[in-house]
Amino acid sequence: MKILITGIAGFIAFNFAEKLLKQKNVKVIGIDNFSSYYSVKLKKKRIIHLKKNKNFKFFKIDLIEKNKLVKLFQKNKFDEVHNFAAQAGVRYSMQNPTAYVDTNVSGFSNIMSLSKDFKIKKFFYASSSSVYGDNNKFPLKETEKIYPKNIYGLTKKFNEEIAQNFYDMHNFRSIGLRFFTVFGEWGRPDMFLFKILNASFSKKIFYLNNKGNHYRDFTYIDDVISILLRLRKIKIVNHEIYNICSNNPVGLKKVIKFISNYIPKTKIVLRKKQLADIFKTHGCNKKVTRKLKNLKFTKLEKSLLNTVRWFERNKKLFN
Repeated sequence: MKILITGIAGFIAFNFAEKLLKQKNVKVIGIDNFSSYYSVKLKKKRIIHLKKNKNFKFFKIDLIEKNKLVKLFQKNKFDEVHNFAAQAGVRYSMQNPTAYVDTNVSGFSNIMSLSKDFKIKKFFYASSSSVYGDNNKFPLKETEKIYPKNIYGLTKKFNEEIAQNFYDMHNFRSIGLRFFTVFGEWGRPDMFLFKILNASFSKKIFYLNNKGNHYRDFTYIDDVISILLRLRKIKIVNHEIYNICSNNPVGLKKVIKFISNYIPKTKIVLRKKQLADIFKTHGCNKKVTRKLKNLKFTKLEKSLLNTVRWFERNKKLFN
């Protein structure tokens, strides 16, 4: 079986590929454009780690480079495509919206169109909890109306609409994954948890937005990957969307209080709420738990401690 994963140097895609490569008769081809939005050094380390497996190949390709994508599809008969490539970052989307339209909309259209043309059996793509915006009908169900608050969330909404259109017009089936605050080993340095860890171990100031009065549906990477691996086994009958979340929102203050027992003392400066900030994320995961059955989620304290200990061993990657 041959699987294409886009955005392979990214956090979720990397962890997913690592687990896939441990399975028999699975070959993974990964592509990435090494966007400099966050540490290219970290991304390249992830690729080096994956290259230790003989069944992995990497190509530096941007999703907007359609000619390169066509050649890749022509040379390889992919059984599955998992699209994790995206320009990430909520705040950065306010500064450079063009980058989000290019990668998250035009690039997404390219990879979905080619997957349809080459009759890919299973297509999965990363959406985001950002599509919900500041909706307060918690827990948020997949059927809830979505009102993105920023350009990033808006491009993810477009992805879902494009995927639905491909099903309506071409009967091309796919699964969209609305990820909620995924964290864990090899995580993103631009996200809350790794920002505070980096500030702590580097003895820098950590700026806490909205004085820490935010709640997030933290979802551990191991649990996310477990769900993705099991979703691969189901039959895709239309265009489906699933929340990928723990259904357990936690205040940032509580997280800081817990990890402070295991990290150096951190100088924290309180700031007011930022324009793009969303007060709370809380997804309902009943749809995916009913579909997959017997899903288990790691206790937050254990997953946070795993992440802290991993960061301490690998903090040089973030300097």
